[in-house]
Amino acid sequence: MNIIIQKFGGTSVATPEARAQVVQKIVKAKQAGKTPIVVVSAMGRAPSPYATDTLLQFVKDEAGVPNDREYDLLLSCGEIISAVTMATMLETAGFSAVALTGGQSGIITDTMYKSADLLYGKPEALLDYLEKDVIPVVAGFQGMTSEGEITTLGRGGSDTTAAMLGGLVGAESIEIYTDVDGIMTADPRVCERATIIPAITYNEVFQMADSGAKVIHPRAVEYAMRANIPLIIKNTFSDALGTAIVQSVKKNSPTQPVKLITGVAHRLNRIQVKLTEMPDAKQDLLECMAKQHISIDLINIFPDTKVFTIDVEDKGKLETLLKTEGYTYSLLEDCCKVTVIGERMTGVPGVMSRIMKALHKENIQVLQTADSLTTIGCLIKAEQVSRAITALHLEFNL
Repeated sequence: MNIIIQKFGGTSVATPEARAQVVQKIVKAKQAGKTPIVVVSAMGRAPSPYATDTLLQFVKDEAGVPNDREYDLLLSCGEIISAVTMATMLETAGFSAVALTGGQSGIITDTMYKSADLLYGKPEALLDYLEKDVIPVVAGFQGMTSEGEITTLGRGGSDTTAAMLGGLVGAESIEIYTDVDGIMTADPRVCERATIIPAITYNEVFQMADSGAKVIHPRAVEYAMRANIPLIIKNTFSDALGTAIVQSVKKNSPTQPVKLITGVAHRLNRIQVKLTEMPDAKQDLLECMAKQHISIDLINIFPDTKVFTIDVEDKGKLETLLKTEGYTYSLLEDCCKVTVIGERMTGVPGVMSRIMKALHKENIQVLQTADSLTTIGCLIKAEQVSRAITALHLEFNL
């Protein structure tokens, strides 16, 4: 069997018209000789009546905040409604289909409510339906413990469901359907030149997500990577080829080589912190920050100075800590971290130079930098982010 996983997000199942498009995608896969397993999210977003946040808000308003067990039981309902609806639509269209909860599909998890992880798989029932030419429609975002308790997989969990099932049944690909044509070279809201990336590696997707890009849930990528199954980001409402997330990207042809840089991501709401006088504190500052759950991004340490960035949400906690410990410091607010990402720049000289020249040409001051094998991050003022990303697009021919 040429098994594929087709996952449809909330916007893809939000309206009757959208759900009709979903049925067409599933039927098209069947007609192409594929054996689809369908995974669905809850319908739409709040205030849609069956959206996850709507269900939770209803219980909060009527009864208070549910405990973790009841929270997971409640939040599983939205996806189950979607699964029953889509399975019924497929039956009406003349195809045998069955709605399944995450547990019924074989996802057996640990007991960590709200963020459960796969313990082991029992896909026998799922495979039996496929053998009988029945299309399973699985409620995403959920699993079941070995004791039969319903659990949820955390936000973005329907992507994770699709990737888990892909590994359990040995799928040839996992298609993640959404309302965009694929992963883009940059956020199109800040860069009009952003284009669809045809293929990207698992590692590059991790880096893009970590650098602020809203691409796909990292846990889903992790499960697909373990099983070495391509993830394909596609649009429910178009026939665009989408973006393939794979182990490695090969050159297309001698005349059209894969680009040195894959994409540019950005993260707003950064504050640069500079410590100029550091007392002989009783506690290590970085350790204290970790205890306060203050995450550091860019960091440069010199004998008499520490410079690092934090999220704006942590400003209050950090200032209280610095004042308590007697540090002299300054803050530079309204910053943005722009990150260039690409596996193929590893070991290639001159990339940092090209970045700096492109930004300096636009009179954009680089406040701080950091790099790894596959990323180069630059801190700039937030109001310059659109010009910076556009300049980098042009420099690296994205």
